[in-house]
Amino acid sequence: MQDYDVVIIGGGLVGGSLACALVGTGLRVAVIEAVPAAAERQPSYDERVIALSWGSHRIFDAMGVWPAIAPEAEPILKVHVSERGNCGFTRLDHAEEGVEALGYVVPARALGVAILAALGDACNIELLCPARVVSHRVWSDRVELEVQSDSKSQVLRARLLVAADGGDSAIRNRLDLKVREHSYGHDAVITTVTPDRPLPGMAFERFTESGPLALLPMTKGRYSVVWTCPSSETPDILALADAGFLARLQDRFGYRLGGLGQAAPRCAYPLRLLLAEETVRERLVLVGNAAHTLHPVAGQGFNLGMRDVASLAEVLARSTATGDDPGGPATLAEYQRWRSRDQRATANLTDALARLFVIPWTPLRIARGVGMLGLDLMPGARHLLARRFMGLTGRLPRLARGLALEHAHG
Repeated sequence: MQDYDVVIIGGGLVGGSLACALVGTGLRVAVIEAVPAAAERQPSYDERVIALSWGSHRIFDAMGVWPAIAPEAEPILKVHVSERGNCGFTRLDHAEEGVEALGYVVPARALGVAILAALGDACNIELLCPARVVSHRVWSDRVELEVQSDSKSQVLRARLLVAADGGDSAIRNRLDLKVREHSYGHDAVITTVTPDRPLPGMAFERFTESGPLALLPMTKGRYSVVWTCPSSETPDILALADAGFLARLQDRFGYRLGGLGQAAPRCAYPLRLLLAEETVRERLVLVGNAAHTLHPVAGQGFNLGMRDVASLAEVLARSTATGDDPGGPATLAEYQRWRSRDQRATANLTDALARLFVIPWTPLRIARGVGMLGLDLMPGARHLLARRFMGLTGRLPRLARGLALEHAHG
């Protein structure tokens, strides 16, 4: 039997980031990941891009991981928000917020490579991959897990179990933890295009009658496309030849970037809201998509998970510095108090935006246009909105302020 302080189930972007945050804390950590990171079916380290908020950028920077990410990161300097067929719009600008960028667009695979490299150099982190949890049992002072790897089973013992195993979390399902869940009946179609008049640093969020459409700047003049459409339309969109797809996308988006070309292969993901009613139980914490799976509007899902990571890492580092139990009731209660409000508020915000902007009722369309124009004319309101989307509201963990964890007890 092997003893650890923390066992993290799921070595994807959120679970791997938590392990990175715990490097140097003195905690002995095991990360259990079922799919090899180099595998084509690895769900986290795929070809999607992540819109990192400024707060998430600071977390990676404070962990020492950002230098490995930066070469493939494209800054978001401005955001243009509009609605198709409506005159209203709102603009956000990094200069107005006094930051280098509102956020960054980074390929998920680049994040994964940087995380794995950081973990490879850590003496207190052990990565078990590929491996899976066969069973687990919770005691008052520990968790015992049976883990299978290469047809061999071993038993691990830990003081805290962290479930970072995604929206279909096996740990959450095994414990039958209740969730608030509903399907939007929409999919996100993901691809990359290259416009003939790119605007470096400019991101677009365009609401259409079928759902939001985001174009996010990437390196080399490319744009990542996140096109929300009714699930009934998804097969037709995926089946279109490139020319037909680009024509339909151009009609939805317009010509702010000139003509759109060079469409990359497309894939689609079903959209749903999932919010766990319990994110903390005895010796257990849910983080990332295991705790909350959000609609991609405004790009809040991964960034919410990174705030989970930074807050949990700080609570655990403090427990180590004071000699407290990292999986004890006091430690977990502190984490839950810290995170529950932000998790609920962000889930409700993205849910409201996803629902509000697909209602075609004319008076509501007019109100939305007036509201966006009003927001564009009110610097104070824009500032509050920008800070919210940058992950800079509420009580910020040290990592989100760009401060190292080793001083968390000082």
